[in-house]
Amino acid sequence: QVQLVESGGGLVQPGGSLRLSCAASGRIFSIYAMGWYRQAPGKQRELVADITSGGSTNYADSVKGRFTISRDNAKNTVLLQMNSLKPKDTAVYYCNADISTLFTGKKNYWGQGTQVTVSS
Repeated sequence: QVQLVESGGGLVQPGGSLRLSCAASGRIFSIYAMGWYRQAPGKQRELVADITSGGSTNYADSVKGRFTISRDNAKNTVLLQMNSLKPKDTAVYYCNADISTLFTGKKNYWGQGTQVTVSS
């Protein structure tokens, strides 16, 4: 069984920074793309940023220049550094990854989500 566990959310003032971390565990054979999504109240879940196994990144226009996604393949982790946070960044942030195990082909997995609140 594969699990994605996020950490690092919380309350921050506008202009502040947070770093989210997501660790994948289980009988992992290979991890492909990893990414972060977010869902604000009353809105659809949206892609924030993703990163391929080779390190190519993609960002939503709304976070370009403020957020940075990175990964540590040796530790099966993906990070999201969030700077210059704005109230509109308030949402539940979810980790997502395409993972194959020793017993299954590539499947898509979600973390449980971590709340990020940007407010003064």
